[in-house]
Amino acid sequence: MSSQMPPTAKKVPSKRVHHGDTVVDDYAWLTVKDDPEVVAYLEAENAYTQEATAHLKPLQETLFQEIKGRTLETDLSVPNRKGGWWYYSRTEEGKQYGIQCRVPADGETPPELKTDEPLPGEKVMLDGNEVAGDSDFFSLGTSSISPDGTLLAYSTNFTGDERFTLRIKNLATGEVLPDEIPGIFYGGAWSADGTTFFYTTVDEAWRPNRVHRHTIGSPAADDVLVHEETDERFWVGIGLSRSERYLILSAGSKITSEVRLLEADDPTGEFRVVRPRETGVEYGVDHAGDHFLVLHNREAENFELATAPLDAPGDWTPLIPHRTDTRLLDVEAFEGHTVVHFRRNGQTGIRILPRSGEPYEIPFPEPIYDVAPAGNAEFATGRLRLGYTSMITPSSVYDYDLETGELVLLKRKAVLGGYDPDDYEQFREWATAPDGTQVPISIVVRKGTERPAPTVLYGYGSYEISIDPSFSIARLSLLDRGFVFAVAHIRGGGEMGRHWYENGKFTKKRNTFTDFVAVAEHLKSSGWSGPVVARGGSAGGLLMGAVANLAPETFAGVVAEVPFVDALNTILDPSLPLTVIEWDEWGDPLHDPEVYAYMRSYTPYENVDDRVYPPILAITSLNDTRVFYHEPAKWIARLREVARGGPFLLKTEMGAGHGGRSGRYDSWREEAFTLSWIIDTAKAER
Repeated sequence: MSSQMPPTAKKVPSKRVHHGDTVVDDYAWLTVKDDPEVVAYLEAENAYTQEATAHLKPLQETLFQEIKGRTLETDLSVPNRKGGWWYYSRTEEGKQYGIQCRVPADGETPPELKTDEPLPGEKVMLDGNEVAGDSDFFSLGTSSISPDGTLLAYSTNFTGDERFTLRIKNLATGEVLPDEIPGIFYGGAWSADGTTFFYTTVDEAWRPNRVHRHTIGSPAADDVLVHEETDERFWVGIGLSRSERYLILSAGSKITSEVRLLEADDPTGEFRVVRPRETGVEYGVDHAGDHFLVLHNREAENFELATAPLDAPGDWTPLIPHRTDTRLLDVEAFEGHTVVHFRRNGQTGIRILPRSGEPYEIPFPEPIYDVAPAGNAEFATGRLRLGYTSMITPSSVYDYDLETGELVLLKRKAVLGGYDPDDYEQFREWATAPDGTQVPISIVVRKGTERPAPTVLYGYGSYEISIDPSFSIARLSLLDRGFVFAVAHIRGGGEMGRHWYENGKFTKKRNTFTDFVAVAEHLKSSGWSGPVVARGGSAGGLLMGAVANLAPETFAGVVAEVPFVDALNTILDPSLPLTVIEWDEWGDPLHDPEVYAYMRSYTPYENVDDRVYPPILAITSLNDTRVFYHEPAKWIARLREVARGGPFLLKTEMGAGHGGRSGRYDSWREEAFTLSWIIDTAKAER
């Protein structure tokens, strides 16, 4: 550990008054991103963190080499069929980014995979390494093939701020067309004839609020605005149905949806509303040949599946009625069958609805796992592509034969170095929350690990996002050093259905934090865990800050990645990106005194006090547009000023966004840095 003193953030008192409450924010000056003094402060923090962790350099290098050594660097994905081509991506040893490719297709059986050489007849569509060049950061916002397979629409970003430039490539000639559209958001959709591409742009609050129509070969200045969303709570997106019959324009807030449809062969036509928005009603639409499928929650908390006529898509007839024990997550329509992705008792599953015959569910053998449809581009097919993983089973790709019921393993992610899943074991346990609620926990450990063991406890708990059991190569470096890894499936997420989410938001948000503490205490009292290091990112970073305030003595350390720790100040400012949208998740503290008081009672930054806190590592990115860098910067400054214990470290990526560094080798080094800190911190606690 460094003997150097940490940087001291100057105090510049800034007062705000809300609902009679006066709060002084001494570190609001850190919000000015282009202030040289702010940049200098962040760089000083980086230098301090680097020196404070200098003793971990050998361990970091060892961990990086372990991650790299277990990863098959030259690899390719299982090809997906679309039209006359099999599409896939591959990576090459020594290169940071993926390469998008295709080969001519013949039949429904994917070509035999050979990881050490390109497939016969390969055509490279887009090489991310060539596009990235020497840039320190690179990401793709969209990569979309026209229905006839001749054009590729792709968008690029080189800063991490999630604003992309769209280009069109002729896949027959390799020519990049003159079309160039800057400042677009993720995604987009082609018209049926490939003459038109629809895309979205954002407003000043960085909310995707407009859908535009671009005619290939015309100047971007001639693009037509086809829809603008004026309600600041809603964002928009557009896609093409799998059948390629309909363009689907969706507008949604956190709690309400509205969908518009347009025949994809009439790109200049008018979109028609399926059913006007009704506060609290969410729905999605897919085209299933002679009818639409509608997944909605109107008088159905866990959603139900309905059918609707093509000429009256707002007339819904139940197909799968609502069940209190089953959350319907998604529906995918095919020519001869329908696939429903669902969640029951904290576990995901797949239900098949044949056009003729009885519905059924596909069984899987492991006690905890995650499964979902993946890469099913063809509308007329007799196979269903599935992605599957568990905490001991690497990411796997299956084809399910709808005629025979056979589940065919096409590929399991290679783990080099002699990985054997039989060396590890996974468990599902339940912790009791203060109000008596049973909270599920997923646990993985190497067999023979002496307990109680140092433990990493991961959590998120917001937006109905579920942190399902999954495999991680990097995690093996912890397990092989005698660690337990556990995921707390806390309220605010969606693991146990919609009610699980509803009971962890608004003025029930504290359940998210008390659930997490209850899980940590259960792991200790049941003999699993010695020192517990908590880890979470984004809204899970808010969780980290909240539990550090709530029960600092419970944790040996806290890793908070791009953490939403200044939530109250952010949600009070409607001029900031996405704030108004977030009112449906957290409440509106600007206009509601009850919400203000409730958030004021738990938000991490405001509630740091004079107690002994565990060591805390906060990691952020200067160009993050979702959780600004200044939130953890202010939080760490206040911890140093008010709290005892620590140390409190801040690491800022000066050229990245919300997802951190973009290249795979760079991201492995970042993970090695974090893991080294976790190992060292847990060891110190023991």
